[in-house]
Amino acid sequence: MTNHPEWEVPEGLRPEPGDFAFDLDHVLNAVVALRAEVPDDAFTASVLGTERAGNAVLIDPSGLAVTVGYLVTEAETVWLTTNDGAACAAHVVGYDFASGLGLVQALGRLDAPHLELGDAASLREGDTVVAAGHGGRAGALEAYLVSKREFAGYWEYLLDEALFTAPAHPHWGGSALIAPDGILVGVGSLLVEEARGQGRKMQGNMFMPIDLLHGVREDLMLHGRSTRPPRPWLGTYTVDTEAGPVVAGLAPEGPGEAAGLESGDLVVEVAGKRVRDLTEMIRAAWGQGNAGVEIALTLLRGGEVMRAIVQSTDRAARLKRPRLH
Repeated sequence: MTNHPEWEVPEGLRPEPGDFAFDLDHVLNAVVALRAEVPDDAFTASVLGTERAGNAVLIDPSGLAVTVGYLVTEAETVWLTTNDGAACAAHVVGYDFASGLGLVQALGRLDAPHLELGDAASLREGDTVVAAGHGGRAGALEAYLVSKREFAGYWEYLLDEALFTAPAHPHWGGSALIAPDGILVGVGSLLVEEARGQGRKMQGNMFMPIDLLHGVREDLMLHGRSTRPPRPWLGTYTVDTEAGPVVAGLAPEGPGEAAGLESGDLVVEVAGKRVRDLTEMIRAAWGQGNAGVEIALTLLRGGEVMRAIVQSTDRAARLKRPRLH
């Protein structure tokens, strides 16, 4: 079994087989280690690095696995390793920006089980779940569902309903959220400091509901991405403050930079609509149309009101596409 000591869950927090109605060890063996290598000139290399490590969850006997997209975006080399130490090369099938989920396909046989896909809508706050990274019980955490709510990410990412659990898993990226009946209901995305929401401190994890995969799985298998019209991308990294959404950074040579946006700009209006937080900013921008639409922003910079027209683009056009095998 391969694992890193710093990623292991303290023994007192690990799930016990007798506490669940399913075969815990069998289910945990469906979670594999994932390592990916990305070219130095990839768009995401400067932010996410060129060597990435996390987890993936086998969801089909063929070796198809689901993971969090940031681990495999623009990856040219991917390896999967089972809890028994068997390693296998894999390739990236596709990545869906809207959900944040990615698919990879093992190129050889992995002697490991797969998990059935569940329905996150069936989960209730307070339900006991298992947050599982690779490594069997040493990589698994007995947790509970703290909240189900909207989530906005600074990289122009928005989920209508994300899953938040506690306590926090130490190696959350691509980990499996396993429901009380032993099926997969979510994929690990982030460590968060406010799992409860509403500004209440509680460290935990954010999981993407597996339900989001159902509508795009076929597209990812056939095209490597969703065939839905892409949403407009501003090329901003924006955070919430008491004053409102503030631009904290800009994608190099992105639409926002081209339009003259600067770090520190407070976004006051999008297309003439007042926005109070990142969620409202993203929704207002997406509401203007598909990628390519012009989006008018009203900004506050150094106490002065500024206006900018951002020529939005399709973020996926900046990325290296998965190589077909």
